[in-house]
Amino acid sequence: MDIVVEIHVPLREAAGTPEGSDPFPWIDQVEDFLAEQDAAEVYDDGEEYEEAYVFSIAGAAEEVLLAVASDLTRLPGIPSGVFAMVTNDEAEEIGLGRRVELPLG
Repeated sequence: MDIVVEIHVPLREAAGTPEGSDPFPWIDQVEDFLAEQDAAEVYDDGEEYEEAYVFSIAGAAEEVLLAVASDLTRLPGIPSGVFAMVTNDEAEEIGLGRRVELPLG
């Protein structure tokens, strides 16, 4: 059983988004950021869940995964209110596990 950290980013439009453009440009920004991480790997494609967009990472110890998730919250344009769920690869659905408020420290 492997640890998976879900990163729940509130699904809020970026401030000052021009009419007709992508209201959530930060989704691509987060996907690029996670793809560039050596410490963690993208576990699953991001998806909408309730009022958030959820990204999942795995492949490292819980502390390392939470550090990556915490770093993500500091990227410019990321909505406030991001939190993580520490779960595992056997969880049957999103949102199960222990909630961790981000950023850490």
